[in-house]
Amino acid sequence: MWGLVRLLLAWLGGWGCMGRLAAPARAWAGSRGGPGPALLRTRRSWVWNQFFVIEEYAGPEPVLIGKLHSDVDRGEGRTKYLLTGEGAGTVFVIDEATGNIHVTKSLDREEKAQYVLLAQAVDRASNRPLEPPSEFIIKVQDINDNPPIFPLGPYHATVPEMSNVGTSVIQVTAHDADDPSYGNSAKLVYTVLDGLPFFSVDPQTGVVRTAIPNMDRETQEEFLVVIQAKDMGGHMGGLSGSTTVTVTLSDVNDNPPKFPQSLYQFSVVETAGPGTLVGRLRAQDPDLGDNALMAYSILDGEGAEVFSISTDTQGRDGLLTVRKPLDFETCRSYSFRVEATNTLIDPAYLRRGPFKDVASVRVAVQDAPEPPAFTQAAYHLVVPENKSPGTLVGQVSATDLDSPASPIRYSILPHSDLERCFSIEPEDGTIRTAVSLDREAHVWHNLTVLATELDSSAQASRVQVAIQTLDENDNAPQLAEPYDTFVCDSAAPGQLIQVIRALDRDEAGNSSRVSLQGPVGPDANFTVRDNRDGSASLLLPSRPALPRQAPYMVPIELWDWGQPALSSTATVTVSMCRCRPDGSVASCWPEAQLSPTGLSTGALLAIITCVGTLLALVVLFVALRRQKQEALMVLEEEDVRENIITYDDEGGGEEDTEAFDISALQNPDGAARPAPGPPARRDVLPRARAPRQPRPPGPADVAQLLALRLREADDDPSVPPYDSVQVYGYEGRGSSCGSLSSLGSEAGGAAGPTEPLDDWGPLFRTLAELYGAKEPPAP
Repeated sequence: MWGLVRLLLAWLGGWGCMGRLAAPARAWAGSRGGPGPALLRTRRSWVWNQFFVIEEYAGPEPVLIGKLHSDVDRGEGRTKYLLTGEGAGTVFVIDEATGNIHVTKSLDREEKAQYVLLAQAVDRASNRPLEPPSEFIIKVQDINDNPPIFPLGPYHATVPEMSNVGTSVIQVTAHDADDPSYGNSAKLVYTVLDGLPFFSVDPQTGVVRTAIPNMDRETQEEFLVVIQAKDMGGHMGGLSGSTTVTVTLSDVNDNPPKFPQSLYQFSVVETAGPGTLVGRLRAQDPDLGDNALMAYSILDGEGAEVFSISTDTQGRDGLLTVRKPLDFETCRSYSFRVEATNTLIDPAYLRRGPFKDVASVRVAVQDAPEPPAFTQAAYHLVVPENKSPGTLVGQVSATDLDSPASPIRYSILPHSDLERCFSIEPEDGTIRTAVSLDREAHVWHNLTVLATELDSSAQASRVQVAIQTLDENDNAPQLAEPYDTFVCDSAAPGQLIQVIRALDRDEAGNSSRVSLQGPVGPDANFTVRDNRDGSASLLLPSRPALPRQAPYMVPIELWDWGQPALSSTATVTVSMCRCRPDGSVASCWPEAQLSPTGLSTGALLAIITCVGTLLALVVLFVALRRQKQEALMVLEEEDVRENIITYDDEGGGEEDTEAFDISALQNPDGAARPAPGPPARRDVLPRARAPRQPRPPGPADVAQLLALRLREADDDPSVPPYDSVQVYGYEGRGSSCGSLSSLGSEAGGAAGPTEPLDDWGPLFRTLAELYGAKEPPAP
């Protein structure tokens, strides 16, 4: 077999100029474009065409692919052939003596399709070129050694369901690395390996199409199609590759909604308010997304008035809710029809419709305990004023809806009738007055009546009862305000002095219409003219001026036009005054009254009250000061040396003595009259005493005084064998006995009780000894 291969290579090499080319070559001058005869022949030189080598050949020894030969080679061994360029010496080797070219390894056309080399013949001895260098190409001959591949696979595609036959789904493309220009190694053919009979593929272009009509997504949503690409035109012996195409059917609205049941039954308590959810309805639609959105509606009028239905946020369920209040006693159940319709309809699939469905709905109303219901939402009652207690006002009525025969108890909520003006009969709801009413005090009374079931106190309801008090003519007219006016002594006859207004507290009408009348006759000092609008004008008479005297008291009679008519009398005070040119009052008769610069009675009373209050405060303050001084005098009799004085001064040594007075340590009486010589001790019997050191002159110093007294105590042999500071408070001031303290005693025992102390008994023996009594006999 290798012999055949070599023969084929030799044939191919000879066909591809595997030897010397017989065509004449141009002269060197002609080849270079220089002058010279065109027909001048020179010696032949070599010209090489392409060599070919089959790829993937892996024989046991190098394969001869061609031979180089020059005309100057006479077979004498003087010619040496050299090969340079791509792969020279590694992939391709040349026999220097014969010019045979061999390939040493297997070649892959897909890695490198051709090699460019340079051949040269040189003199073996001198390496002088015998021929100009010649370039030639070695092409790698392709064989079918690469299967087709799908670089973009696997594929995913989507096609609408119910598509027609031949609808394009996707195009797949395979790639073959073999040489497409040589043979059929790269000629591909596409076929469907898996996915029939649903899909087909174009053998040449690789376009995948639907193969059957009316593919239903609801039956099968996804298909896996396997496509094969085979080279060699699909003939036997070719190589192949495959890929997968996942085809998903997209949804179209080809399915109408359908209720899974023809009748839906719900129940709701009668106390459920508007908006309460009764139940959910769902019509089934196998479509997806917007194709499955539905709208619900109630077809029957009765159900549409009491209930309403809407679509939930997902657009799938119908929510049935209460629209109006329910009443078990009025209607115990409702029956109506509900329709579900697709909101989006594709005209291409109308033949598969209609895209709606109808179901029946029955809603049962359940009875619930209800509070009593009043016959009216609110009551408006009237009652005349001034009627005696117990007068009938009106009646309220309530009924137990669950059991109309059940008794009801009525009561008035206390906070709505704080003054307890009304009472109600618990059994029948009759309202009566409890006190006599006054319209002028309260026109309206707003009560809250509570109705409670006798069997269940928890079931109760309330109602507002507005009671209006009707007016009666029970108030006589009065002046709107006290009138105290004046008239100038220079006023002309008939001049207007004051407009007098009246009021009537009764309700507007004849009862509140007021007429006024003053004194009549020729002797009347003033004229009162009724203005017929509830007021009257007070005028000066037409006769000469009035005499100057004390204020005039003008009586006014007032009466209304009610049934019966009521009247009253009032007085208007008019003072005669002297007026300035501008009309202001200068003085009035008597002069003390209505003086512009005088003080009114109220101002004088206020001033007197303030003065009295100030005097009372002064007396109280003096009394408190006297009481305080008496308390301080009692404290002064106590010895301040018995008090504990605490202060926060520190440091300074002798400077601390400035914090208090040294006189606090001394008896005031004794300090006033110091006795000459040291005072005698009275706590022990008198013995020999050390002379007392005189007190240093100058201001008292506590430290020096204490040091002086300490030295005296240390030097005195009659003191007890311990150091102590004896503090005695002076007492007895104001007492007939005087002071018992030794601090105030004079030398010689002048102080002390004057009566014999021995007569006081054994308990006072020591005291008697201290005051110079008989000394006890020596033992």
